[in-house]
Amino acid sequence: MARDHLLPRRRLLAAMPVLLATPALAPAALAQAPAWPDRPVRMVVPFAAGGATDVSARLVTQKLSEVLGQPVVIENRPGAGGTTGTDYVAKSAPDGYTFIMASLSTVGLALGLYGKLPYDPVKDLAPVAPSVLAPIGICVRRELGVSTLQEFIALLKANPGKYSYGSAGNGASGHISVVAFLQKTGTQAVHVPYRGSGPVFNDLLAGVVDFTADVPGLMKPHVESGALKALVMATDQRSSVLPQVPTSAEAGLPGYRAYSWFGVFAPAGTPKPIIGRMAAGMETALADPAVARRLDQEMGLPPMRGYTPEKFGAFLKEEIDYWVPLVKASGARAD
Repeated sequence: MARDHLLPRRRLLAAMPVLLATPALAPAALAQAPAWPDRPVRMVVPFAAGGATDVSARLVTQKLSEVLGQPVVIENRPGAGGTTGTDYVAKSAPDGYTFIMASLSTVGLALGLYGKLPYDPVKDLAPVAPSVLAPIGICVRRELGVSTLQEFIALLKANPGKYSYGSAGNGASGHISVVAFLQKTGTQAVHVPYRGSGPVFNDLLAGVVDFTADVPGLMKPHVESGALKALVMATDQRSSVLPQVPTSAEAGLPGYRAYSWFGVFAPAGTPKPIIGRMAAGMETALADPAVARRLDQEMGLPPMRGYTPEKFGAFLKEEIDYWVPLVKASGARAD
């Protein structure tokens, strides 16, 4: 079963189209756009402030505001693993002034975690553009006294159910990443869901929980201070943000993969010209050298460029087809 949770290298590479950027996308779409926006645009983030979705969204929307000529205002609506905010946007008026920076967990994994999700990601949301790929790693608090992934696995095996891990919410990518890790290693730990990654790291540093799975950019300051120990990046290549942290294979757990991605969606029925302009704006923002550098080199979140709304929609369906059966087979539930 553990193998079913793994992401083959070809899928990971396919999810990183940064090298397939299409510069012609932005000018054409901008030229055909209607007189929109004529007032501030709301970008809902379905997690608490301080997490990877929130921080990356704030970075991108700063540039996006310049491109669109109107403020793009972040509004945090956390709860239920991100599904509360996602449902809010799915039921919002399709007038082009409400969007969401969703994640793989809220528009993909959630379909396998909830018996009755209040929205259909494919029918109730219109794909606009992806933002970034989010590789995931595991870090523990220093007081556990482990220096390697194998030492941590041995500690978990010797103390079934003693240690706890925090995640951004039931069904969040970090949650599923740890579920896959526990199943692959035959270990047990207690899940403590939060309303975003920011609160998770606060409690991890305070010793309330013992470990978490998240993106390297959020781990970096605490790893560098010595408060946390990063044990593995669940990828094929080391992170440029935490180059000292071994990959899964290097850490003795070959094949263990974990990732997420973030992307912009609108309520279904939003006029296509508006979706096209927003997609073009996202492409321009992600192509900005300063934005791309901060996302990739400082946060470890490679921009996902070169997507039309149609291509992004096809990508979403592929992700749903791949992940939902695996999530259901894992037995993980969020309701």
